[in-house]
Amino acid sequence: MMKELQIRHTSSFAVDPAVDARFMALALALGRRGLGNTWPNPAVGAVIVRNERDGGPVVVSRGWTQPGGRPHAEVEALRRAGEAARGAIIYTTLEPCSHFGQTPPCADAIIAAGIARVVSALGDPNPEIAGEGYRRLRAAGITVVTGVGAEEARRAHAGHVRRMREGRPHVTLKLAISADGKVGLAGRRPAAITGEAARAHVHRSRAMHDAILIGIGTALADDPLLTVRLPGMAQRSPVRVVLDSALRLPPDGKLARGARDVPLWIVAAPDAPAARADALRATGAEVLPVDGSADRRDLAAALKLIAARGITRLMVEGGPTVAAAFVTAGLVDEAVLLCSSATIGPDGIDALEGLPLTALTRSAQLRSRGVEMLDGDTVETFERT
Repeated sequence: MMKELQIRHTSSFAVDPAVDARFMALALALGRRGLGNTWPNPAVGAVIVRNERDGGPVVVSRGWTQPGGRPHAEVEALRRAGEAARGAIIYTTLEPCSHFGQTPPCADAIIAAGIARVVSALGDPNPEIAGEGYRRLRAAGITVVTGVGAEEARRAHAGHVRRMREGRPHVTLKLAISADGKVGLAGRRPAAITGEAARAHVHRSRAMHDAILIGIGTALADDPLLTVRLPGMAQRSPVRVVLDSALRLPPDGKLARGARDVPLWIVAAPDAPAARADALRATGAEVLPVDGSADRRDLAAALKLIAARGITRLMVEGGPTVAAAFVTAGLVDEAVLLCSSATIGPDGIDALEGLPLTALTRSAQLRSRGVEMLDGDTVETFERT
């Protein structure tokens, strides 16, 4: 970690795209610390830099959106910089906010601190901002540069952008599959498919999402916890969401028993049995009625509901039925396939109920970002084109 320095002298900034790219990469890395932990706010990173006449640019402070979404990254960086912010440059991964919410606007704080130049990766699609932050900074005489690191920033802020523009969270579908494309044993029995390294990868991914979703079939078959079980990271466990039309989730199962420690939201039919709803609410779970039919709830309506409650990044770990429903509905924005070298056999459960795996891997909506090795397993990531 870079040591914060006291600055002796500052000269005017020379515009160097390579320098801007380097400090924006640092800001993006800082912002990723907050993924899954700042909703409903985006996980922003910020870096404040001054130019030393005898030593070039020097980082004087860093900031990232704090748990729960406040303080914002820019305000955190300004607080740490103090007077060293005057005449400096701030790199931020998202347009500084310009509206009064629960805190004053970051754009006003940047102006008051005497920042001379703002480098921002991405405009904020929030209709309360949408360019107003940049306009306010420029009106104050501050130089504003936009678009530096924009491609990576779009990935980092995909949840916030999709929630603002489409009213739903960014959806990542995770599938652990055997070499022959199976996700479980005959009779819908669960199977340990991937190794420890791949499972650790899944837990890290859970920690970077606001919520994790499964269907009632997986909940009943596996009785999962759906928490982050890496050392020191239990507090980063996401909200657990279960699609359960008839409220069949048992109140004495692992999910419901842990509802007071890690939030549990159950998406049910409006006419689900009231007694079952009461029993689940007694455990600390929340029951959320959504119109739909059978156990395949109206996914668009369910996503709109949880987005309205602040969720920006959703990880889907459901079984073949839920996975296929998301693929068929065109609601997969990102997919992570963890593939084992072992096979299960023809009697195993296919990864997508009623669909070939190519419906995902060769979808016109998705493209592969590449494959990495994790011990004996492979991880391939797909993203929306």
